[in-house]
Amino acid sequence: MKKIIAFLLAGTMAFAMTACGAGESSSEGASQTSSGSAGESKPESRPANGFRICMVTDAGGVNDQSFNQSAWEGLQKLEKGLGAKVSYIESKQEADYATNLDKAADDNADLIWGVGFAMADAVTVAAIANPDIHYAIVDNAYDEATMPENITGVMFRAQEPSFIVGYIAAKTTKTNRVGFVGGVTSDIVDQFQYGYQAGVAYAAMELNKTVTVDVQYAESFTDASKGKAIASKMFSDGCDIVFHAAGGVGVGVIEAAKDANKLAIGVDRDQAYLAPKNVLTSAVKLVNVAVESVSKEIINGEKTSGRTYTYGLTEGAVGIPEDFTLMGEKTYQDALKVEELIKSGKVIPPANAEEYTQFIG
Repeated sequence: MKKIIAFLLAGTMAFAMTACGAGESSSEGASQTSSGSAGESKPESRPANGFRICMVTDAGGVNDQSFNQSAWEGLQKLEKGLGAKVSYIESKQEADYATNLDKAADDNADLIWGVGFAMADAVTVAAIANPDIHYAIVDNAYDEATMPENITGVMFRAQEPSFIVGYIAAKTTKTNRVGFVGGVTSDIVDQFQYGYQAGVAYAAMELNKTVTVDVQYAESFTDASKGKAIASKMFSDGCDIVFHAAGGVGVGVIEAAKDANKLAIGVDRDQAYLAPKNVLTSAVKLVNVAVESVSKEIINGEKTSGRTYTYGLTEGAVGIPEDFTLMGEKTYQDALKVEELIKSGKVIPPANAEEYTQFIG
C-alpha cells in the first residue's frame, strides 16, 4: 500500500497546457497479460529522447481531476525520466476524437494514447489508417483475434478498489444508507458500481446489519453541476456517504458533500485534496503508472502490440490511500485485511450485475 502512495506522490506534477496538432505547441525535452498474437509495429527500439508521444484526452479534458489527468502525469514523469517528447490534445466533445487523433498522427507521433473507452472506435479507425504508428488506449479491451496489431489495450480491475471503499463505507455509515453516482453507463463503470455494492454488502454481513445503496447515473463525465444535484438529493434522502465514478461529474459530488457536511469517496486519484474534511477515501486507479510502464515497453521495442494489459491489486496499480483520518485506524486496518483477501483470491469482487448477483447469493 505504501508503494501506491509513493506512485501517487511521484505522479503529482505541474501541468503544462500543451498540444500536439498543427498550430499547437508540444512540451519538449523535458499484470496479467493476454496471450494472443503480438505483432509489433515498431520492432526496434530508438533513443527515448527522440521518441514522440501524444495523448488525446476524452471529453473530460486533461484537468478532470481523474484518469485523464493521471495519464498525463504518467507521461510527464516519462518525459522527465527518459527525455521522451510528450504532449497532449484536449477533446471538448466526442466529435473531436477522430480529428484530434489525426492531428497527433500529422505531428509525427510515434505513440498515440487515447484515454477512455469512449475513444475506442476512433482509435481503432486511426490505427488501421496509420499502421506505422503505435496506438494505446486506457480502459478498453479488444477481441485479440481481430484487433489491429499496432494497438495496445490497458485495463484495470476497478472492482477491486471499489469493493474496498464499499467495505469502508458500510463500516463508517451512521445512517446505513450510502450512495453511488456513475458517469456514463458502461461495462467500465459497472466495475465500480458492482464492486462497491459488493463491498458494502460484505461489510454489512460482517456487521450483521443492512446497508442500502442508492444508485444514479449522470450520463455525463463532465457536468459537475449535475453530479452535485444528484449527490445533494442523495444526502437529503438519508445517505451520509456517496462514492462517485464519474470523472468531472464527481467534482460536483464532492462539492455536495462539503455543502451537506457529509462524506464523499473519490475515484482514480486520491481526491482528498479537493475536500480534506469530506473525502473519506478514494478508489485509486493508477493510470499514470500503467501509461508510463506501457510507454517504456513500447520505446524499448518490446512486443506490446495486439495485447491487452490488465492491472489490479496484485500489480500495485489500484488501491486506497494510506490516510485514515476520517475512518479511523481500525476500519483502515480491516480494509487492508480485505485487500489481502482479494489478492489471495479468497474474495473475488464482482465486475457486473451477473457477478454481483452470484456474489451476494
